[in-house]
Amino acid sequence: MRPLPRAAAFLAALLVVANCSAVPGPAQISRNASASEPIEAEVAAARTASAGEVTCLAEAIYFEARGTGTAGESAVAHVVVNRAMSPKFGPRTVCGVVADGCQFSYRCDGRPDVLSDPASRAKAFRVAETVLAGAPDITKGALFFHTAGMAPGWFATRPRVGTFGGNVFYR
Repeated sequence: MRPLPRAAAFLAALLVVANCSAVPGPAQISRNASASEPIEAEVAAARTASAGEVTCLAEAIYFEARGTGTAGESAVAHVVVNRAMSPKFGPRTVCGVVADGCQFSYRCDGRPDVLSDPASRAKAFRVAETVLAGAPDITKGALFFHTAGMAPGWFATRPRVGTFGGNVFYR
């Protein structure tokens, strides 16, 4: 094997450093969770996919669908992914969709975004990783959702897909 030219070796070292710095540490992944809570499995799971996207998607699942069951959580996750892939939305990444203004109510409710329940947080990370790994989209391309207890308002103009975990989904 030939040794790498000096410039190529430097570039390879830079890429390694860049990749390592792109993986958020445990404090970032847990979004203000107490340091005493175990999150090592979540960190490992995030590193198998795009760590940032798993983290952003898990956050949205935790706050928008916690307690709605696996189907409800997966459905919300698919809406985020569908928006990232849709030319109808500006952000083209999962994190961009989650951070886009007040698209998700928890981002603008004035409360700190603390994923404080370890079991719910771990489940949100598992669902996020599964969806990002290519799990079938049970929403069949939904781009919008609201709680079933809310009047549909302008959503009524959209094709309704169904109800999953207490939320109504639309294309």
